[in-house]
Amino acid sequence: MTDLDLTKKTNFTSNQNTGSSQNLKDQMADAGAEVKQRAGDALQASTDVARDKFKEAADTAKDVASATAEQIEGQARDKQRSGADFMGRLAGNIREAARAFESDAPFAARGINSAAEYVDDAAEKIRNGSLRDIVDGATDFARRQPAAFLGISVLAGFAAIRFLRASGGPSSSPKQPDNPWQQSSSSHRSNMS
Repeated sequence: MTDLDLTKKTNFTSNQNTGSSQNLKDQMADAGAEVKQRAGDALQASTDVARDKFKEAADTAKDVASATAEQIEGQARDKQRSGADFMGRLAGNIREAARAFESDAPFAARGINSAAEYVDDAAEKIRNGSLRDIVDGATDFARRQPAAFLGISVLAGFAAIRFLRASGGPSSSPKQPDNPWQQSSSSHRSNMS
């Protein structure tokens, strides 16, 4: 073999290597583009799934919050009705008190009846209105008729105390005698016998 033959052979191998390295580069570029495309598709699919799951979770949270709000609203309405019923009974009790004053102090009876009417009106507002309306009405009444408001407050306090005593069970403490000397003298007599 001559030098010329070797050069031809080397150039051919070199050209062949250059062609295969270009081919390898192209394959790598194509593979990279495909990996990039698949990664983009996977990212988009993951984003879509995450968005859908987040939307489902948000919808579920809204449903739970709505159900809870409805339940709380229902309980508040029940309490509002029972408060209105209590106020109606209180107005009846105030009217009974007014009847007791009719013969001795008709002026006081009229004032007490006026208070009973206000309590009845308040009961209806409680039953049908909002808390803000009730507070505003009570404030207006207190400004217009402070004496009646004070009287109602006192009666409401007595009624609340009576209600709390009546709703509490029997006392667990033993009944103490009114006169402490009675106890010691009776126990003293039993000790002397």
